[in-house]
Amino acid sequence: MPKDLRKFIRTIPDFPQKGIMFRDITTLLKDPEAIKAALKQLCNFSKDLGISKVVGIESRGFIFGALLAEKLNAGFVPIRKPGKLPAEKESATYALEYGTDTIEIHKDAIKLGEKVLLHDDLLATGGTAQAAANLIEKLGGEVVQISFLIELKFLKGREKLKKFDVKSLIEYESEED
Repeated sequence: MPKDLRKFIRTIPDFPQKGIMFRDITTLLKDPEAIKAALKQLCNFSKDLGISKVVGIESRGFIFGALLAEKLNAGFVPIRKPGKLPAEKESATYALEYGTDTIEIHKDAIKLGEKVLLHDDLLATGGTAQAAANLIEKLGGEVVQISFLIELKFLKGREKLKKFDVKSLIEYESEED
């Protein structure tokens, strides 16, 4: 199995806008051994935490989020962009590296006291994960861990998530890294 998952990440300059170095996980996803290695490492982070729900953030957080839910024998809950969820929902607006956005979760997705693993593909400024964690807590869930495939350390997103156990598989120290 691949050990250095970083070699499976493609960097796309100036996407989605000028000055952003986009870390593309599709190159990891097309390699079955890389998927298995990433999933195994992510599961090792949270296998002993008693997770009852895995929450994945739209859209790339759904990929490993759903796989983690199956491996951890937990339910899967999507956090989506506005207008995508059909039932009653809670929403939160937050700042991104390059603007603002809003996310939503079904009000009945998390039960009081459930232990939740929050997963997304990338930690940049931490705004999305912080907003998602706030939504989970508003519904009565306990965020016991937040995991990411990739962390852009130079954007200091982990600082917004200080109260959580944050794990990442691949770290970039700078845009040029």
